[in-house]
Amino acid sequence: MELATRLGLRKPEEFAPLWVVDFPLLELDEESGRWHAMHHPFTSPKPEDMELLATNPGKVRANAYDMVLNGNEIGGGSIRIHDKATQQLMCKYLGFTEEEARNQFGFLMDAFQFGAPPHGGLAFGLDRLVAILGGQETIRDFIAFPKNNSGRDVMIDAPSIIDDKQLEELHIKVDL
Repeated sequence: MELATRLGLRKPEEFAPLWVVDFPLLELDEESGRWHAMHHPFTSPKPEDMELLATNPGKVRANAYDMVLNGNEIGGGSIRIHDKATQQLMCKYLGFTEEEARNQFGFLMDAFQFGAPPHGGLAFGLDRLVAILGGQETIRDFIAFPKNNSGRDVMIDAPSIIDDKQLEELHIKVDL
């Protein structure tokens, strides 16, 4: 946004919507040699790219999308993986052992046994859209935070236990 302002490219009075598609599914971390999910570990690959997972994972496109208005992301989403084999393959590429995958995502893997239907959607950032319509640069004045009085996100049970490798990666030390 700063570069667009400096280069005179921002025109707030114009309505410029944009769909962003064809995101990469995975990104290789050169330092660790591991693949990381560009969106999240449950985003499905585009069906026509499935065979590339085994031969060229960096070329696989995510079945994901973002909606942008005047340079601001106002919504994003994806089609989720809905079968166990594909989810296991994603976990493998992301460096999870079977035990780690079971500990973190067992509930999901179990659900796939019952025939989960395709699922997708768009998380629309109403707070961002209202800020844009209000002529504001930030959403601070338009969001309710924290999500509840205890600061917990009850939908994803956060905050939750973080494994030692994640703490080390973020250079965080926990003293109990």
